[in-house]
Amino acid sequence: MTDLAARSALATNWAGNYTYTAQRLHRPTSLAELQEVLAGALRVRVLGSRHSFTGVADSVELVSLEAMTGRATSPADVVVDPGRRTVSVDAGLTYGRLAEALRDEGLALHNLASLPHISIAGAVATATHGSGVGNRNLAAAVAALDVVTSSGEIVHAARSDADFDGMVVGLGALGAVTRVTLDVEPAFEVQQRVFEGLSWETVHEHFDEITSAGYSVSLFTTWREGVDMVWVKSRTDAPGHPGGELFGAPAARGERHPIPGLDPVPATPQLASPGLWSDRLPHFRMGFTPSNGDELQSEYLVPRRHAAEALEAVRALAPSIRPLLQVCEVRTVAADDLWMSTSHGRPSVALHFTWLPAQAAVEALLVALEAALAPFDARPHWGKLFLADAAVIAARYERHADFVRLAERLDPRGAFRNAWLERHVLGGR
Repeated sequence: MTDLAARSALATNWAGNYTYTAQRLHRPTSLAELQEVLAGALRVRVLGSRHSFTGVADSVELVSLEAMTGRATSPADVVVDPGRRTVSVDAGLTYGRLAEALRDEGLALHNLASLPHISIAGAVATATHGSGVGNRNLAAAVAALDVVTSSGEIVHAARSDADFDGMVVGLGALGAVTRVTLDVEPAFEVQQRVFEGLSWETVHEHFDEITSAGYSVSLFTTWREGVDMVWVKSRTDAPGHPGGELFGAPAARGERHPIPGLDPVPATPQLASPGLWSDRLPHFRMGFTPSNGDELQSEYLVPRRHAAEALEAVRALAPSIRPLLQVCEVRTVAADDLWMSTSHGRPSVALHFTWLPAQAAVEALLVALEAALAPFDARPHWGKLFLADAAVIAARYERHADFVRLAERLDPRGAFRNAWLERHVLGGR
C-alpha cells in the first residue's frame, strides 16, 4: 500500500510552497482497501490534486485516490441519471476529465473554476467556485456523496438528509469522499469577450451592471488606475453583452492572458468565438498544465452588498500590494446553504490575489489586508493562504459550531484532524 517513490514525487503541493510532512503515502486500488487504510491510521488525510497552498491536506499518513479513479471516464464509472438530471462519478476525478465524459452525453455542469485540472472532491471540500451573479459555487451542484469515515464505515448523504449541508464542504475533516453525485443540465455554448480599461469610478457606479453583463464575469486588476480587464463569458442561448465596449471600455483586439502581458496561448479562446461550456468557462485550457512554483494565492469573499467598500479598503493598501502582486481577480458568487461554504447565506464578491512566490512577505501583508477586510466579515478561501484563526472563523459562519460537532461525531478519534484544521477551523481539543 505504501509507495515511497510516489511519496517523494508528491513531496510538495503544485506551487511548491508547501512540503508535506507525511511519513507514508497509500494508494488503495479498491474501496475495501481504502476502508482498511483509514480504519488503521492514527492520523490521515486524503491528498487530491495538490492545488491548495497550505497544510490543509497534510497528516502523518496520506491517501491518494488516483489508483481508484483510473477508470473513471468509462461508462461503468460515470453514471448519468437522465430522470434526476444528475451524474455520479469517482470523487478523485478532475473537472477536465468529467467534462470530457459529459461531452459524449450532451450534458454540462452549471459552472467551472478557473482551472479544469483540479479534483472534484478537493474543489467541493473547499467551496471552490467560478463566477456569476446567478451561479453558486461548485459544491452547490452536489446532490449526494459517499464518505468513508475513520472507522471504515461508508456514509451516504443526500440533499434530503439532515447532515447533508454540513458534509459537502467538509474540509477533509469528516472522512474520505469517494463518490459524488452532481446536478447536470443540457450542454450549452459560451462566447468570451475581454474589455480593457475601466476606471474605479465606473466600477463603483456600475458594479452590479458590469458583473451581470454575462453568465460569468471576472474583473482583473493590478490596483493601479483602474481595472485592467473585464472577462465576460456569455451563454449563446441567452441574451448577452453585444460587444463593442463595456461602459466605455473597448473590446480587446487580440487574445489576452489574465495576467497582463503574459502569453495568452494557455488561456481559453476569446474574441467572441463560441465554444462548448467546458472550453470557455475556465480561464485556462485543459491541455496546458498549470505553472508550478511561480505564484501564491489568497482569496477573500465578502457580502456582495459591501463590494464597493471592500474594494476601496483594498485600494487603500495598493502601494503595499502592488510589489507582491501578479494580478487580482474580482468575481461574484451566488449564495448557498452549505454550512462551511464561503458563500453560505449570502451573495458574495470574491477578491482573489495571485502573488509572487514570496511567502514571508505575502503573509506579512496579509496582516494588514485581513484587518482591512475584517469589517466586512471576509471569509478566506479554504485552500489558499490566510491568517485568520478558528476563533475569527467561527464568528463568520453561523453553522460553525454545528460543523465542529458533526466532525466530532463522524470522526470521534480525530483521525482526520491536523494542525492546520485545529488552528484555522476546529480549534484545539
